[in-house]
Amino acid sequence: MSEIIDKQTRAEHFRTRLTEVMAATGTSQSGLARAISVDRSTLSQALKGEATRLPSAHIVGACATVLGVSTDWLLGVSDRPESAADLLDNSFRVSQAPRALVDEQIFAWHREAAGYKIRHVPATLPDMLKTDAMLTWEYGPHLGRTTQQAINASRDRLNWMRDAGSEYEIALPVHELTSFVRGTGYYAGLPADVRRDQTDHLITLSRQLYPRLRIYQFDARALYSAPVTIFGPLLAVFYAGGHYMAFRDRQRIETFSGDFDVLVRKATHTARDFPDSLSELRALIR
Repeated sequence: MSEIIDKQTRAEHFRTRLTEVMAATGTSQSGLARAISVDRSTLSQALKGEATRLPSAHIVGACATVLGVSTDWLLGVSDRPESAADLLDNSFRVSQAPRALVDEQIFAWHREAAGYKIRHVPATLPDMLKTDAMLTWEYGPHLGRTTQQAINASRDRLNWMRDAGSEYEIALPVHELTSFVRGTGYYAGLPADVRRDQTDHLITLSRQLYPRLRIYQFDARALYSAPVTIFGPLLAVFYAGGHYMAFRDRQRIETFSGDFDVLVRKATHTARDFPDSLSELRALIR
């Protein structure tokens, strides 16, 4: 339950914080009084140390608007000085997403989350675990000369995971791996030797990097997840095709983390079982 603050304490919060933000912005009493259309004496009275009453809601709101802070912060209700619009803007961003994860923004998010557990549901197989041949087949027709950037970015992510001290959990739909090894659906036309080498690469990495890297398989008929990466408690990023949708507010990040935990808890194959499960699927490659 929120603590109820008495009127005198609320007035002290207002006086202290208004004085603080005026000093930070270089705003004088006269200048602020003109900006909010009140007499200087009215504002001066509100700022006096013996003042025990709050000014009107109009004055509080006008001060907040002119000085670029929230009324909640001025009144001591919130510890965040940003306005509601600024808080919303900071908690949710949309940015362009390239065809392959070659942009610096993705790497910046990884570096920001160094040391935290990173949870990931990829759109296909995880880029950082793909072979060069797989990346060339997948992105070559779309990226042209920048295919090497996709390869380099994949290597950078893998090297980062080895050295950053972060745990990495990946959840894959069972049908994604089955479609891959069979060369159907999205993977139609992918040569058998590329699929075989990629499968061996996944098996090797999942054994070599366990438990820092844990790969789970879930049944997409029972559970669903959009492509998402959750960077510890800091950030959750959804891949929406041409754009990323990034959330930074704690409540949503906790919700998305809980959804990912369900994928892990109800996985049809655990991370410990993943290499053996993939080895069995390898027999389907023709």
